[in-house]
Amino acid sequence: MLPNRSRKIVEEYEKSLKRPMDENLKSQIGEEETFLTLMKRMVRENKLAVFSAVVILLFIIAAVLAPVISPYGLSEMDLRNRLSPPGAGHLFGTDEAGRDILTRLLYGSRVSLLTGVVPTILSMLLGAVLGVVSGFYGRWIDAVIMRIADITLAFPSMLLAMVIMYILGDGLINVFLTLALVNWASVARIVRSQTLQLKETEYVEAARVIGVPKRKIVFRHLLPNCLPTLIVLFTLNVPSAILTESSLSFLGLGIQPPDASWGLMVNSGRQFLYNAPWLSLVPGIAIMVIVLAFNFLGDGLRDVLDPYQKK
Repeated sequence: MLPNRSRKIVEEYEKSLKRPMDENLKSQIGEEETFLTLMKRMVRENKLAVFSAVVILLFIIAAVLAPVISPYGLSEMDLRNRLSPPGAGHLFGTDEAGRDILTRLLYGSRVSLLTGVVPTILSMLLGAVLGVVSGFYGRWIDAVIMRIADITLAFPSMLLAMVIMYILGDGLINVFLTLALVNWASVARIVRSQTLQLKETEYVEAARVIGVPKRKIVFRHLLPNCLPTLIVLFTLNVPSAILTESSLSFLGLGIQPPDASWGLMVNSGRQFLYNAPWLSLVPGIAIMVIVLAFNFLGDGLRDVLDPYQKK
């Protein structure tokens, strides 16, 4: 038995040890990070990504409100003002048929943004499902899916897109299908590699032990944990799809006149590069700006969503 004085000293010493220990643990654990707190951290730490998100939002608003913003129609011609330079009446000038470049740029943004977003969503869905199934089940399923992905990745993406478009024919729907078929393989490989790591974690092993069906493990545990990676991949694959569509339209295999897309506008203006360079320069700058914006936004999202990038 310790004397009262000694007992008090021991109790005070234990309290002094316990107090900083609790504070240390709280500082190490920190607050639970939600999607909102992650976005606040990106706003605070990466101004370029926030600015890029604003630029993308402005492009989307301009595409939606194209009939309201532009005072001209998409195919409205003014032959007396053919190849007019940028000025008060036509902010970005006119093309060889007297059509307003700004109007066609706004309407073309609809096509370019759609061909960036829709095929990317399709390729992400297809690649994510095949990738998680391949990584979780393994064996012959993994071998078949990954060999098909290897064959797809063995071809240059632009060449493969040209071949598929030649087979399917022109049209916006065929552009969507082509870009989805070209880009699914890279998504599948990334999701598969992440699934191979996730399926060895304790919570997946516990789900197996208690008899949770494999289908539920795939769609309730593995696939949702791949979502941060898929979000980053989405922002990085959208500009790739926009560039591919622009290249196909430039080569005459994508969107066809009288519809407007940025790649088609660059192609139609190349024969006037010396006397009317704005025909190709304006849509070319628009492609550059939207691609850079998506890339910078993807970098910012990767920094806050990737646990290895967190400070």
